[in-house]
Amino acid sequence: MVQTPPALVWFKRDLRLHDHAPLLAAQRSGPALGLFIIEPEWLNSPECDAQHVDFVLRSLQELRGALAARGLPLVVRVDSALRVLSQLHAELGFGQLLSHEETGPGWSYVRDVQVGQWCQAHQVQWQEFTQTGVVRRLRSRSGWAGRWQARMDAPLQLLQGGFVAARPLDQPALPTLAELGFPPHGRQLQQAGEKAARRTLQTFLAERGYDYRKALSSPLSAQDGCSRLSPHLAFGTVSLRTVHQATEVTIANTPDRALAHALRGFAGRLRWHCHFMQKLEDEPDIEFQNFARVCDGLREDDFNHAHFAAWCEGRTGYPMVDACMRSLRATGWLNFRMRAMLVSFASYHLWLHWREPGLFLARQFLDFEPGIHWSQMQMQSGTTGINTLRMYSPTKQAQDQDPEGLFIRRWVPELARVPLPYLAQPWTMDASIQRLAACTIGQDYPAPIVDEKLALKAAKDRMYGLRQTPAAREEAGEVQARHGSRKSGLPQTGHRRPSKTKRSARTAQAPSAQGDLFT
Repeated sequence: MVQTPPALVWFKRDLRLHDHAPLLAAQRSGPALGLFIIEPEWLNSPECDAQHVDFVLRSLQELRGALAARGLPLVVRVDSALRVLSQLHAELGFGQLLSHEETGPGWSYVRDVQVGQWCQAHQVQWQEFTQTGVVRRLRSRSGWAGRWQARMDAPLQLLQGGFVAARPLDQPALPTLAELGFPPHGRQLQQAGEKAARRTLQTFLAERGYDYRKALSSPLSAQDGCSRLSPHLAFGTVSLRTVHQATEVTIANTPDRALAHALRGFAGRLRWHCHFMQKLEDEPDIEFQNFARVCDGLREDDFNHAHFAAWCEGRTGYPMVDACMRSLRATGWLNFRMRAMLVSFASYHLWLHWREPGLFLARQFLDFEPGIHWSQMQMQSGTTGINTLRMYSPTKQAQDQDPEGLFIRRWVPELARVPLPYLAQPWTMDASIQRLAACTIGQDYPAPIVDEKLALKAAKDRMYGLRQTPAAREEAGEVQARHGSRKSGLPQTGHRRPSKTKRSARTAQAPSAQGDLFT
C-alpha cells in the first residue's frame, strides 16, 4: 500500500489554531506535520529585537502543546528556510507545503521567492492561503474595500477533531533567548499566545472598549482603553477576521448603545489595517525608499546623529517626547497619537530621514507589523506625497494629552518637582524656580536640542515648497493611483481641487482617521 506523502504546515505570523486555513487543509489531506523556522535572517535583521523573539517563543510553547493535544507534532528548527525544508524533505518526502501568505520585510520577500523556486524544483505543491485583506498581485485599488469586506465576513476556518501525524521526528525543547544570542530585554511585555489574545479581545469587547474613542489619544488612558491586540495581530495569535467578526457581533447584539458606539470607532480603524499593509505588498521597496521619489535627497544629507541619539534615548529636552520614548523602550507599546508625535518630531523638528528612526522604532514596538510600520513612517514624515503633513507640537501634546503631568512625571523623574505650569516647557523656569524644583535645565534635564518654532517653520517651508513644484504634483497623482484610499471621496490624482481652505489646497488626500492603527 502506497502511503500518502505528508503535508507540512509552515507557521509564520500565524501562531494559532483558531481560523487557520492551512491547518484545516492539512487535516483533510492525511498525514501532517507542523513546522516553525527560527530563521537567522530574521534574528539578524535590523528590525528584530529580543522582545519579538521572546513573544514568539512563548507563543510557540503554547501552540506546540495545543497542536500536540490534537495529534499534530510541531517541529521547531533554527536555520534558513531552504536548509530546513531540504532536510525535512529528505527525511519525510512531504508533497505539500501549506502556509499563510505573508507581507513581510525585504528578507522574507526574498525568502519566499527562493522557497517557491525550491518547491518547483522538488515537485512540492506550495499552497498559500490568505489570512488578511491584503490581495496578492493587485492590479487596481478600485474595489479593494469590497474585497476586504468579503474576506472579513467569510466563515471562520475552524478545526474539528484531530490530525493524522506524519512519522515522528525529534522535538527538542524550544531554544532560549540566550541560546539564540539575545540578552534579557527587561521589558514589561504583554502575555503571549492564543489564549492571551482571546482574553484580550474578550475583555476589550465586554469592558475596556467603553472608553475607546476618548481614551485612545492619551498615553495614560490608552493603556487600558485601547484593544491592546496589535502584538497578537502582528504575530497571528489571533486572526484579523476573528477580531472583526467578534466586534461586529458585539455591536449588533449589545443593548448598550454607548458600548456599540465606542466599538464602531474601533471597527472603523480595523479597516485601515490592511490598507496600509497592501502598500508594502504592492511596492516592497517602500521599506527602503521614498514613496514619492521627488523627496529623495530631502533629508538624507542633513542627518544629525547627535539629535538622533538624543531622540532614541529620550533626552531631547521636550518632556512629552522623552516620556513617550522612555515608556516605549520600557514596555514595547505606545498609543498611536504619541507614536505619530515621535515620528513627527524626528522628521520635522530634527529633520531626520525616516529610515533609521523607523528601524529603531521597529525594534521598540512589540507589535511591529512591516506593512503598517513602513507606510506609517513615510506618511508621518511627509514622503508619501499625498497625505496631509502632520506636524505635532510636543508642547501642545503634553498640555492636551497629559494635562495633570502624570505621564511625564512617571517617565521623566528628573521633572517630578517641576510645577505643573512649567512641566510641558521646563526651560521657561527661571533660576529660582529651577532651584525649588531641584531641576537645573542643562544639567539635571537637557535644554531643548532645537527651537520648536524655528525648526517647525523651517520644515514647513521646505516641505510645502517641495509639494508645490510641478514634479511633486505629477508624482502625487501616480502615488495616489497606486496606493490611495478609494473611500476618501477625493480624485484619484495628486492635483489640487478647489478649496476655500489653505490647508486642504496643499494636500492631495484629505485628513482622516486613517492613522489610528495601533489599537
